[in-house]
Amino acid sequence: MYAYISRECMPLDQILARVQKYHPGDSYLLVEKAYKYAEAAHAGQFRKSGEPYFTHPAFVASILTELMMDAPTIAAGLLHDVVEDCQSVCLPNVEKEFGEEVARLVDGVTKLSKLDFADREEQQAESLRKMILAMSKDIRVVLIKLADRLHNMRTLRFQPEARQVAIARETLDIYAPLAHRLGVFAIKQELEDLSLRYIDPVG
Repeated sequence: MYAYISRECMPLDQILARVQKYHPGDSYLLVEKAYKYAEAAHAGQFRKSGEPYFTHPAFVASILTELMMDAPTIAAGLLHDVVEDCQSVCLPNVEKEFGEEVARLVDGVTKLSKLDFADREEQQAESLRKMILAMSKDIRVVLIKLADRLHNMRTLRFQPEARQVAIARETLDIYAPLAHRLGVFAIKQELEDLSLRYIDPVG
């Protein structure tokens, strides 16, 4: 299932068309609103690559759309960094604009993002995976985090070398096995391949 996750970011109209196809009704309007809200909130912010920061949540939403996730999950993927990275946005703002469900997903991803496992011992990996699953009362939080990690791994070359290795090890020990456990094998395989590229570049 999900044999391949595209490296191209879907434009908004394609995301909305996919949402309407898999989830008929007007839920696509939530995604459209979240897309425009996040784009405005991240305006003027840039990634280490020099790209506008909004390219990241747009990619996360694109990956979640490929996984045929529902509109609240895709909306939360678009908004997953606004509380942490945009001074003008707080969680109550998100809840007011998008409802309790989306706000809860965004809050879950924000809490996971504050955990840095890169310096932990490898033998603790299984307990850390269990902790992530326990923290994420809604499994959609973990799926958003996996999409987030996948795009970050695709752009890892812009991080300092030591950070590249630490993040790659964390990804291999924690996030690739989580993707496997959740049955998202395309993400699992790409996370493993990308991680090994930095951990064992000549292997």
